[in-house]
Amino acid sequence: MISVRPITVADPAFDRACVLFDAYRVHYGQPPALDPTRSWLSEQLDRQRFRVAIASLGDNVCGLITTTVIPASLTLRTAWLIRDLYVDPAVRRSGAARALLLDVIETARGEGALRLSLQTEPDNAAALSLYGSLGFTQVDDLVALNLRC
Repeated sequence: MISVRPITVADPAFDRACVLFDAYRVHYGQPPALDPTRSWLSEQLDRQRFRVAIASLGDNVCGLITTTVIPASLTLRTAWLIRDLYVDPAVRRSGAARALLLDVIETARGEGALRLSLQTEPDNAAALSLYGSLGFTQVDDLVALNLRC
């Protein structure tokens, strides 16, 4: 059975989460860099920029999800952003991603979030199917803009 729980830098599972996070980066074309990944993730958690939860099958940490919480100024509430979701390829289709998402949805609702958002590539059919099955809908009347700094 899959269990999900939040972690901190002091958590014994933090190092395994760093390995998974680095594998996630590599999956998206970045070179492996475990020590810088560990340092960066530690800094994000220490500065409370990120929340990280892990999924485990028994003693095996097999997935992670990161979120950030930002002010929703007009409504005086918060909006949650799922930044990263990754499951070890060896255990995909085990329900780990769904369990991680359900945990974040429950936590965000419990903390009174206005909305929970995420982004994925338009050709990521498996992810789009999973997100849709949990109630996420595509935002068609929104334009995403970026400025490279």
